[in-house]
Amino acid sequence: MEPIINKVAESGIISLDLETFFSKDKIMVFDLKDYLFMGLILKEKDFRAALLTTDWEKYRDCFVAVTCSADAIIPMWANMLVTVYLSPITKGVFFGTEETLKEKLLLDALDSIKGIDYSDQRVVVKGCGEVPVPASAYVKITSILRPYAKSIMYGEPCSTVPLYKKK
Repeated sequence: MEPIINKVAESGIISLDLETFFSKDKIMVFDLKDYLFMGLILKEKDFRAALLTTDWEKYRDCFVAVTCSADAIIPMWANMLVTVYLSPITKGVFFGTEETLKEKLLLDALDSIKGIDYSDQRVVVKGCGEVPVPASAYVKITSILRPYAKSIMYGEPCSTVPLYKKK
């Protein structure tokens, strides 16, 4: 009986799983809707008073997305004032939804990849996984790898879609 040979392992293909670049840090949302008068208006005096009684410690060492899930016009200074309170205790404050914050952190993590480390390598960017990866991450990794990689493929090492091959 012949031994089983793992042709994928012997191919020298590097598999890159973008899911592994998602932040493991805690992410919280600060929703301005909870501070609106009648769910519509932000009153400055009431807002400032409410912020003074807010338990800011629950946001310590987290990334925080500042957003308003209600359909209301929020003055820009309100986002800035919340940031004044959050900045000293959080890992970062961002404007937008939790999803946009997760995407931003993922793209920031991809910035740590040095394309030169993949010089003349055959790279497969893993496709299907447990967590949906935004299209922006696939575009970013392709931009990082394109100047260096010998080839870029999408999918799984056993079944790939070729995207680029250095001539």
